[in-house]
Amino acid sequence: MIVGRGAGTLWLLRESLAALAVLLAWDVAVVLIFQLFHQPWMNQPALPYSLIGSVLVLFMSVRNNAAYGRWWEARTLWGAVVNNTRSFARQTEALLGGRPDLVRAMIAYAHALRAGLQGRDPDPDLDRLLPAALHEPVGRVGNKAHAILLAIGREVARAAREQGLDGAEHAAIDRILSDLANAQGGLERILRTPLAIQFSVFPGLIARVFCVLLPLSMVQDLGWITPLGSTLIGFLFVSLDRIGKDLESPFADTVHALPMGAVVRTIEIDLLQSIGQPAPQPLRPEGGVLR
Repeated sequence: MIVGRGAGTLWLLRESLAALAVLLAWDVAVVLIFQLFHQPWMNQPALPYSLIGSVLVLFMSVRNNAAYGRWWEARTLWGAVVNNTRSFARQTEALLGGRPDLVRAMIAYAHALRAGLQGRDPDPDLDRLLPAALHEPVGRVGNKAHAILLAIGREVARAAREQGLDGAEHAAIDRILSDLANAQGGLERILRTPLAIQFSVFPGLIARVFCVLLPLSMVQDLGWITPLGSTLIGFLFVSLDRIGKDLESPFADTVHALPMGAVVRTIEIDLLQSIGQPAPQPLRPEGGVLR
């Protein structure tokens, strides 16, 4: 996620430079053909393009709002994961008399959840965090985050029976695990339910066709300065399309995705400190980007 305003401007310009160059080259070509060869078919009326542009802006606004809704929901669900992992560490200390092994397993859960959303292998983090008793059963399943949560639930139930916790006390911890499972389900739903194809493909396609036709409606009025207006307007449409695409996939390995690495590192720091164990340093932005 881009967190530096100056760095964000540089990233956006860098990503848009190729599209801007193509638009400028096409607009210059249209002007040269019109001014030097005076092709009559290039005298296109401006009104249809104005109407198309207005409809396209509305279409892209709806798509971008839907894409941002996915991005923001994912960030909200990760916030629920952070809050509930902290609550779990507090409840294990208060009700189970402190269980560092379960707290470390919860950190492993956060790492496994992040790795699952990004399609990575979580084993290096699980090897250093999971207790030996939990590592073997977790390693045999595909959804490791779910398996860790299930193993934690079993161990909590066993500890509750041994320590004679009443139903209400056990339910307080189990409710936290249920909230984590709900948050995980929401994150997986976002991952496995892409934005509707009508939203993810049509706006970009229509925007590019519009940018190709736009200078034809401006060249007879603006003449040699057509690229100044046409390229700028086309660039705005291409940028709107790019913004929507960047927000569609909140877990992708891009500078616009959620900073899940920083979120998971925060969970690890807070939980390790809660059990008095050494914790790593928080992740810092690199080049204005927090990952």
